[in-house]
Amino acid sequence: MRTNRTRTIALAASVVAAALSLTACGGEDKAMGTKPAGAAETATPAATSTGATTQPDAPEGGRPETQTVPAEGKHAGGNGNADTPGKKPAAGPNEEIAAASPACTPKNSTVKVSSVSRPINHLLLTVTNTGSTNCSAYYAPFLRFDGAQAVYPVLDDSKPQAVVTLAPGEEAYAGIALLGEPGENEPVKSDNLGVIMVDRGNKPKGEATLKLPAGTSTDGLGFVTYWQSDLENALMY
Repeated sequence: MRTNRTRTIALAASVVAAALSLTACGGEDKAMGTKPAGAAETATPAATSTGATTQPDAPEGGRPETQTVPAEGKHAGGNGNADTPGKKPAAGPNEEIAAASPACTPKNSTVKVSSVSRPINHLLLTVTNTGSTNCSAYYAPFLRFDGAQAVYPVLDDSKPQAVVTLAPGEEAYAGIALLGEPGENEPVKSDNLGVIMVDRGNKPKGEATLKLPAGTSTDGLGFVTYWQSDLENALMY
């Protein structure tokens, strides 16, 4: 009987010891923070760094455009040639207009006619600027022999490359061919010559009447040249 009782006490003691062991383990688990098996884990949000500020993105289409301020003296996206306030841009070549000189007329010049040895049947007209400022000998002079109603023909091929402008005291020249082809018209003797100067618009600006060299004759088929700056050019036609 003692043997059985001893076994029963030992078994009971073993059961108690086992229970205490389980209780101790359970308490230790709770103390260590061990979670029961099968418990769902809850995610913990990450902490934001101290001092850092995160701004939310602006809604699509709501973000303001970046504006670029142009540099001083330039237009935005310009080429750097914009006007500077208070400064007028330089004029282009096509914007600069030179003032034309007044026409040479009987008021500011004198005209004379003279005979020449070469070429034959030619006369020479000379205009001299007698004024105190420049004048221009425009186009060709209108000529009238002995007060004829029709003016003398002008040779278009003699037109110079530029208008002849005379400083005070300078001269310009025009050649006069007296006759056309031989036998075409009967020459007629003339005593006086009317010389009409013209302006920039080829309009008459006064007439000077000159005495022709003795024996001057014309058949009306000759010509007068444009005013030339060189005497030889006036007599080359």
